Amino acid sequence: MYINKATILGNLTRDPEMRALPNGTKVTSFSLATNRTWKGADGTRQEATEYHNAVAFAKPAELIAQYCKKGSSLYIEGRLQTRSWEQEGQKKYRTEIVVENFQFGPKPTGGTSTYNADQSASSKKDAPKNAKEDDLESIEYPQENVNVDDIPF
Repeated sequence: MYINKATILGNLTRDPEMRALPNGTKVTSFSLATNRTWKGADGTRQEATEYHNAVAFAKPAELIAQYCKKGSSLYIEGRLQTRSWEQEGQKKYRTEIVVENFQFGPKPTGGTSTYNADQSASSKKDAPKNAKEDDLESIEYPQENVNVDDIPF
């Protein structure tokens, strides 16, 4: 058995860039920064920043491009994938996280939103009466009551 899984919670380093494949599928590329802090041998606080490239397809790509911007907090789950290409006679490589699930980070009002590619769409009877048909596909309602104090971040 093999596992290829990446889980990142970070901030976008630039605005997401959305484009379309020849078959019409939307693709959004973005980069997340994560920080790590520790105490050095001399007791001083040390900090290091890592940058992670990510790519999302289809509905997640559209949602991330629409609602995220530079500095936004985003939690992603996905798999690592390395692609290669030739540029000016030189072989180039790029390792990215292919997003399978994501969750928007905290907003100034403290709310979050989740998207899971494996979940089915919510039923329309739960949607607000004044919602547009296009918006109904992106609304997800929790199956149980969520206590804000239980959220780990």
